[in-house]
Amino acid sequence: MDTLTKKQRSYCMSKIRSRNTGTEFLFKSYLKNKGIRGFRFNKNIIGKPDLYFPKEKIAVFIDGCFWHRCKKCFIKPKSNIAFWNKKINGNVIRDKKTTKILRSKNISVLRFWEHQINQNIKLCYNRFNKLYEKKSGNKKQKS
Repeated sequence: MDTLTKKQRSYCMSKIRSRNTGTEFLFKSYLKNKGIRGFRFNKNIIGKPDLYFPKEKIAVFIDGCFWHRCKKCFIKPKSNIAFWNKKINGNVIRDKKTTKILRSKNISVLRFWEHQINQNIKLCYNRFNKLYEKKSGNKKQKS
């Protein structure tokens, strides 16, 4: 059972940002420190990737472990279960559909879990950089 009133819970949920989260900011900063530039926040790209590299046609999504049901970290809500199941299942289905559509348009899609960025950003960067080098022909620092 929820320990907060509906009004309190509503307020708390309204403060959760969907863009420019701490994890996104951390990864963007890491890329900038490695000399990676040229990403955009293109709202016209389906799925609204957290980072989009138009020249290289790379879309990067940083998925929150709760909101996108990470198999490693997801903890099922204990209240309002029907609502959360519908919401989170919808997110997962939308993610798969978005990835499929972007790939059909020859846009490479990278998805990182929030915990991956927070626990081993270097590994995530290396995975990104391998694709970035392949698409751009530019050689950047490995680590």
